[in-house]
Amino acid sequence: MARALLAGLLLMLGTLPLGASEIIGALSQNRVSLTANFSGSEILIFGAIRRSADEVLAEAEAEAAGLEDFDVVVVIEGPRQRTEVWRKDRVAGIWMNVDSVLLASVPSFYAVATSAPLEEILTPEEDQTYRISPRQAIRAEQAGDGSPEALLFAEALLRIRERSAHFMTLDRFVHVDEGILFRANVRLPANLTEGAYTTRMYLVQSGQVVSQYRTAIFVRKDGLERWLYELAYEQPFVYGVLALVIALIAGWGASAVFRLIRQS
Repeated sequence: MARALLAGLLLMLGTLPLGASEIIGALSQNRVSLTANFSGSEILIFGAIRRSADEVLAEAEAEAAGLEDFDVVVVIEGPRQRTEVWRKDRVAGIWMNVDSVLLASVPSFYAVATSAPLEEILTPEEDQTYRISPRQAIRAEQAGDGSPEALLFAEALLRIRERSAHFMTLDRFVHVDEGILFRANVRLPANLTEGAYTTRMYLVQSGQVVSQYRTAIFVRKDGLERWLYELAYEQPFVYGVLALVIALIAGWGASAVFRLIRQS
């Protein structure tokens, strides 16, 4: 299937008008279903780079002049959420939450896959403009009043998300073949948030973004999980009664089993 999609991409590249180099991409799947046995999903991101005729003819001159070849950066960004970050401190010998900052918009998941280390192929100015690195995903200006103390909360949240593998920087995970075709495998964790996961692909040369392409992965609950989710939010009273009945039946069943064990 991936080969067929790649052939289609190459056909599309041949029909594009001549001009500056462009990037075009696709996904092995654009829908992920969250079920009871869901343990994560690996997404293949692939595509091609269309070089203009002028660039192909000038390739030898570019190499002689030391012009860098293209690099590819792939970003997967989960649905954004309001996130409150708390700081703990000792009060009368007890650790407790003492201060917090509310961040208005933080991605639930963020992965950056690159063909080379990001700091080597992208300038800080371009990173800030396109908001590519995980540090740019948590916008510092959201942290309270923007004071240095408030910014510490954003830094702490970034470290927490990185430790839990919800924010990832995957250096050299994008493979570029012959300067034309590229591919990357990114694994989505098991505890995904439902929603659209924006996928951005950037074509980078000499530290600058020269082209970008966007698509999306749609994640949603399916089967029994979907039914329970909709019941809980659309008919909360029925959901509460159902949960109570299940709890009573489970309690009665456990009691009956213990009586049989004692009698035997």
